[in-house]
Amino acid sequence: MSLIDAYRAALLSLGEGAPKPLERRAQLIAEEEDPQADVSLSRLVDYLSAADVNDSLRIQLHVAILRWDSADTAAWAPGTTPYTRERRNETYSRLQLDAPSVSAFEDVFPIATAGGSVISNQFEDWYTPERRQERRHYWNVYSSYLLEVRGWGPEAVVRLDTASSQVVERLSDPTRPQAYQAKGLVVGYVQSGKTANFTGVIAKAIDAGYRLVIVLTGTVDLLRQQTQRRLDMELVGVENIQRGVDLTDPDMAGRVDYQEDNDWIEGKFVKHGYQPSLVGAADIVRLTTSRNDYRRLNTGIVALDVARTEKQKPLYDPVNLFASDARLAVIKKNATVLTKLVQDLKSITANLSDIPVLIIDDESDQASVNTSNPARWQAGQTDRTKINKLISDILGLLPRAQYVGYTATPFANVFIDPGDSEDIFPKDFLISLERPVGYMGVSDFHDIDSDVEPADRTPANSQEAAFVRPVHGQTDDERQDDLTAAIDSYVLAGALKLYREARLGQPRRFRHHTMLVHESVKMQEHRDTRDNVIAAWRGRGYASAKGLAVLRTLYESDFRRVSDERAGGLPYPVEFDELEPFVGQAIAKMVGAGGDPVLIVNGDQDLLQEALDFDAHDVWRILVGGTKLSRGFTVEGLTTSYYRRRTGAADTLMQMGRWFGFREGYSDLVRLYIGRRERIGQTFDDLYAKFEAIVRDEEAFREQLRQYAKPVDGEPQIRPDQIPPLVSQHLPTLRPTALNKMYNAELQVRRSPGTPLEPTAYPDKPVRVKANYDAAVPLLQSASTPCTLLVPSPDLSYAPSPSSFTALTGVVPHEQVLDVLRDFAWLRSDYFSPDLRYLEEITGQLDDWVLLAPQLALGASATLPDVGSRSLFRRERRRAPMFGAISEPRHRRAGIVVATRGGGTDPVARQLAQQRRGVLLLYPVIEPGYTPQGQVDPSRLVVAFTAITPQSAIGRTRQLVTFRARNSALTQPIIDAEDDDDGI
Repeated sequence: MSLIDAYRAALLSLGEGAPKPLERRAQLIAEEEDPQADVSLSRLVDYLSAADVNDSLRIQLHVAILRWDSADTAAWAPGTTPYTRERRNETYSRLQLDAPSVSAFEDVFPIATAGGSVISNQFEDWYTPERRQERRHYWNVYSSYLLEVRGWGPEAVVRLDTASSQVVERLSDPTRPQAYQAKGLVVGYVQSGKTANFTGVIAKAIDAGYRLVIVLTGTVDLLRQQTQRRLDMELVGVENIQRGVDLTDPDMAGRVDYQEDNDWIEGKFVKHGYQPSLVGAADIVRLTTSRNDYRRLNTGIVALDVARTEKQKPLYDPVNLFASDARLAVIKKNATVLTKLVQDLKSITANLSDIPVLIIDDESDQASVNTSNPARWQAGQTDRTKINKLISDILGLLPRAQYVGYTATPFANVFIDPGDSEDIFPKDFLISLERPVGYMGVSDFHDIDSDVEPADRTPANSQEAAFVRPVHGQTDDERQDDLTAAIDSYVLAGALKLYREARLGQPRRFRHHTMLVHESVKMQEHRDTRDNVIAAWRGRGYASAKGLAVLRTLYESDFRRVSDERAGGLPYPVEFDELEPFVGQAIAKMVGAGGDPVLIVNGDQDLLQEALDFDAHDVWRILVGGTKLSRGFTVEGLTTSYYRRRTGAADTLMQMGRWFGFREGYSDLVRLYIGRRERIGQTFDDLYAKFEAIVRDEEAFREQLRQYAKPVDGEPQIRPDQIPPLVSQHLPTLRPTALNKMYNAELQVRRSPGTPLEPTAYPDKPVRVKANYDAAVPLLQSASTPCTLLVPSPDLSYAPSPSSFTALTGVVPHEQVLDVLRDFAWLRSDYFSPDLRYLEEITGQLDDWVLLAPQLALGASATLPDVGSRSLFRRERRRAPMFGAISEPRHRRAGIVVATRGGGTDPVARQLAQQRRGVLLLYPVIEPGYTPQGQVDPSRLVVAFTAITPQSAIGRTRQLVTFRARNSALTQPIIDAEDDDDGI
């Protein structure tokens, strides 16, 4: 027996269990076939050192190591936590690796970082390693497909394994005699792999015994068809598809719905090699197909009637359950379609209470949430919107149904009433998935808290400089010029993709190359935009000398500069002349046989054009559309985005950011052309600034989940129905979600212990600006003692060699700070009140504040009335009339170390730090266009600040918080003062 076969068999024998002596197990297996076989650890080390990253044994070992690293609980490694050195050392010890082997494993299999966040009720521990090992057919098929066909790395597959198990283990045991409905929510990122997660959950759920799986997709056919095909291709497989053709449909009898699909023809759909039921797994019967949504089954009602082997026992009895088929339905969230399902469920002769059901609700914040106004309900009655009622009806008909919502924008779900037992509030668990490796999201297009001054930002140190191109045009001609510039970028990026194909060969083939133009949801405006795109295309004449000259200039001034810094080893030409031959090839692919580069994607039935089908053929097109190109649907190969659509809700805006996703092999070519001055009546909207606000809202939400997910003494800090306000609103003009999804939301205290609290909505009227200055004079006077503070690195250490800055300091009582802040005026009267309530309620945990007024070595300074000479900071109201960031990262980090880490190792910071002392950074701010001469005009000086509360307040509710959900089942708030005192 070969070394590879021996160790692969050894790993297979370990299954889901604990690590055991690896060499000894391999030797025992090898000796049965060849007593002289050398399968020593030293040979294994030599093999791994020379093995390619795609080597099958290396991948199998990596998967096993990562699985042991990531196990939530490990009886074999008591006292250790996932992804730690202690856990890995225990693994090595139990594998009985010698020193050279440990060294080799460290080089080849580095320890990964921890995964996502989980807030959960206590749950029955039924999904044990033994249970997983016993039945794992569909998970094995799916994970192998990801590794071998999709090219996923071992770390990504193991993370998916862990994340999907975190969901399945919180569902009810399908063999449990007492019915229980679990409800949960999984939060991912826009276009970040949520479908992969719920496909893994479905695979494991079917293996575990769930026999009806209902996947609710978005509200458009494109997404339903895309989801159906993905599940069929990667999980259901050829054998089940051929067996599961709906013979009651005359049009489908004897046919397979993918018979003209290139991937089906080329053998890229999963093949089990046999009917799964022949090896004790469940066959999957499809109740929907790629072409057809759910239909009334009529005489075929038996398709939903799950047969029992022993009729005297219920279906959930293992004797019946594991001998039965599983049903899969992928259904659009449409009232007519869901009504058909409800009618069929009511017609079933079997006992519905016996059937273990899994309901996956993709884009669960869309259509599923009840948006009726409680103020209009009759007393004692809950009115529901159509889709919400139908989902409630399905849950009511299926007592063993488990509901799991998936979304990247969870704000609407968080606002669901926890006290409504018939609704879809995630009462059992809320899981935040980690950000995947290789994903480009909203933060990758912004320079949040960058240390680099705007004037010094380049493609090397700035996301905005690399990927974002501002759009300002107002007149028709200006807007046409902006659109033409974006199309230039799209054409050039296509040529660069073909250049890379030629240099890298077939494995790097870019099958799709798309541009998104999103300006409106109105179909007539889509037609107008199409005409504008065609006019720009023809006017540019890309194959002409004039058109090539434009592309040459764009390449030299933009693309080559970005690729110099961001290509990551991918090839790109030094001179445009090398690229020129590929321009013509790209144009030919873009115009196709019809000579038209544009494809409108909307519901206009009068358009006679090709359908958008990423599965059937290569798509090199400029896509013009609205709703159909947002919510959940993946725009493959998206490289250039031209975005100018306004909206007032953060979650809607985020879902329209289809430029988020995986851009392997071309991330340096991605460009976002986004409106910076979109007219709304007499004002203008900065869409890029709105996305920046979303970054902050999203991170505040996820940080809340991370904080609450940390167990205390091995127990969960809180239950999902105890979740305090999690939804932030950093920009007053951008609501977290639509108003009709916020009937149950209420403004609450904003808390931020240990995290900088930085208001930006300062008044812009001179009389109010001066009033604030007068109120702040006592604080400015108190900050008078000079000192020099070291600048911590982003991880708050002082390595390698810290820089420093000077500041004026002073210490004032907490009550004095409160008095000043109570007198402050804001853009809106209630803007700062949640923060002020928080600062008032922690009076018992905070004695005083150290004032830090940073001083600039170079830059503006002037005399402040009644204060003296101070450095001035020039800031712009980037989100007019609100400022962007006020403080500087180096100042904030120093303040955090003083407030929460006792000053660290900086002797000056240690001297300033006290156990019950906060930090108040003071910034005298002037706006562009004002340069004081001599004494500053106090009506033009905004006194801004950043507050950091101390370690003594961290036991209370954490982070920026704006809204909470009302709980109708409670007569008091979800989190009250007594709860806070207990550290919740």
